[in-house]
Amino acid sequence: MFLNGAKQRNTAPPSRSESHDTISSAIGADHDYFDTCYEHIASASDIEEKTKWRNQLTWTVARHAISEELTYYPAMEKRLGAEGTKLADEDREQHQAVKQDLARLQDMSPADAEFPPLLERLMHDLHTHIEHEKNEDMPRLDKLLQPDESKALAAEFLRTKRIVPTRSHPSAPNQPPLETLAGLLVAPIDRLRDMVRSFPSAEEGGDPSAF
Repeated sequence: MFLNGAKQRNTAPPSRSESHDTISSAIGADHDYFDTCYEHIASASDIEEKTKWRNQLTWTVARHAISEELTYYPAMEKRLGAEGTKLADEDREQHQAVKQDLARLQDMSPADAEFPPLLERLMHDLHTHIEHEKNEDMPRLDKLLQPDESKALAAEFLRTKRIVPTRSHPSAPNQPPLETLAGLLVAPIDRLRDMVRSFPSAEEGGDPSAF
């Protein structure tokens, strides 16, 4: 069973009112929360609880991935030139594997025999991608961004998460401007579907933005 080491991390959900001084901390907060959601799924004793946290995980990852593609990767391409484009292309390829798994997981019952191995594969793919961002992307871009630029990019990333689709759409474009247009079309439909999905409450550690 997948678990993310013993390092200290923030387990609180990203909130609607949160702010970050750097883009790396904004992205890192989501990365930590992925593990929190996973651990709740793995430890839940009933299907209803697992389903709530499955919904929270897929909702969080879907918004995070698209928001990176619309804000963080264009910033890398702009500031790092050809190297940034290469890194962003690698990230988008990793995202595609995650989106494929997410699209299956988001509607699969935790009681399905295929659910546990699919969840493990998703978490493995996520952590492969996270390590790439931590070791390759962030050190390079962080060196070039002034503090106010990093804070502004973090704010843009957080704003974008509020308007993008909340479900995985692997066949959708993964670069602006087409991704932006596709997102504007499907996001309202995703949010209507979210209204009939169950999520963990804020008291349980769920993200208040999800309900």
